[in-house]
Amino acid sequence: MTQETVAKPAAEMPIREEKHERKQVPVQELVESLKSVADDIGQISELTSEEKLLVAQFFISLMKLMQPLAPAMQVSVSALPAETGLIVQAHIDPTGHLALMHKDGHMELKNLEEEKNRELMIAVVEDVVPKFKSLTSAQKRKVENRIKFLTTVTKELQKIAEAFSSVVSPTEK
Repeated sequence: MTQETVAKPAAEMPIREEKHERKQVPVQELVESLKSVADDIGQISELTSEEKLLVAQFFISLMKLMQPLAPAMQVSVSALPAETGLIVQAHIDPTGHLALMHKDGHMELKNLEEEKNRELMIAVVEDVVPKFKSLTSAQKRKVENRIKFLTTVTKELQKIAEAFSSVVSPTEK
């Protein structure tokens, strides 16, 4: 003899009442929690204002430093967050704009000064700032080489001018 289990329609099934005991949170605890949230919001507002000023000052300084050294600096694509997309090349200019060349060929320009790009800005700054040492060293070498060249040429010109002035008679001057 076999027993078959036949599914009964939901209306025929007995209903079990399960009681869920909810722990009551005291009203005072909720109020304290909300006050803490309000304090945090106030601090976030203050910090955001401070961050905005610092970012503006940062980009003013970046422009002053970068303009005489380079029109743009390469950013390592490995330094960029994954959500930036499939990037094959990236450059930052002195105004804080990040040019991104995507793998599919389209270009994108991001203003790193904008609040929505703060995390991207931090990643770019961490990659670019150490590169300033090589830029400043290269600029220093250029100036030193020009000085060396000009010193040598000037000394020779001075010798020639002195010799020439002694050859030329005072009446020919």
